[in-house]
Amino acid sequence: MKIGLVIVDHGSRRSESNRLLETVAERFADRFAHRHPIVEPAHMELAEPTIATAYARCAARGADTIVVVPFFLGPGKHWNQDIPRLAAEAAEQWPNTQFRVAAVLGCDDLLVQLLEQRARECIDSDPELIAARAAASAAPAR
Repeated sequence: MKIGLVIVDHGSRRSESNRLLETVAERFADRFAHRHPIVEPAHMELAEPTIATAYARCAARGADTIVVVPFFLGPGKHWNQDIPRLAAEAAEQWPNTQFRVAAVLGCDDLLVQLLEQRARECIDSDPELIAARAAASAAPAR
């Protein structure tokens, strides 16, 4: 069994948003090439490549099982209805393949840590917030 991954986001009319997913897929592919040699990005709607295009690319690269990995935080309608439907439609064009849909990102300690990092970066780069934090830490304890 040769497994391909399709990392899928919603898709956007904004090219910089779509490019972000391509960067995520490229970094993922570089970091995990030893475990996942076939990785393709896809957008559920509004932009190319679509799930069908990415699925076809995985199959053309030799994958017989394609795991669709949502780049979504929560398990909404797109995860439990739209993505499985679009993956099933793509699989119809490749009868010697099968697919699975992975869980969404959800609430993970790594995401919580990343939220704190982003908050800290914002605070540490804003002179007004730096001054407010310094004043608060210099105030006498009550």
